[in-house]
Amino acid sequence: MTFTWDVPEEDRAAIAHWFATWSDQVAAVDFAPAMDLFADNIASFGTHMDVVEGLEALATNQWRNVWPTIEDFRWRLETLKVGVSPDRRFAIGIIAFSSTGIAADGSRFDRPGRGTVAFARSAIDAPWKGVHTHVSLNPGTPQKSHGARPAKS
Repeated sequence: MTFTWDVPEEDRAAIAHWFATWSDQVAAVDFAPAMDLFADNIASFGTHMDVVEGLEALATNQWRNVWPTIEDFRWRLETLKVGVSPDRRFAIGIIAFSSTGIAADGSRFDRPGRGTVAFARSAIDAPWKGVHTHVSLNPGTPQKSHGARPAKS
């Protein structure tokens, strides 16, 4: 198998659109439509959880502990690096993000980070689904944010 970072433009565009869609959902604290972007059997890990399998476990243990506590989340699409398998049914997206954290005293701080998402799809014309995520803050960034925004869904 030869994995390549020189991907067909349609795959890069589709994955960029996927990240743009998820970016808006994180920013809006909109959990329900975000779930549609991922496979039910996703395996992930992150700041608030060890390795978990299952979309509900990811949303409960990670998303719900982070999204309401931050503001201004955006995947920085200009940093997106995409690789695909020869059959174009597996891909990896590596990307940076920006967000604003809220300190205990209510002041705001830059909260940058990066993420990796592994994608799979059943056929070339099928939508990409996230099958693995790892999202982390840049070194030196405070882990705790104290916001309490209400969830849209």
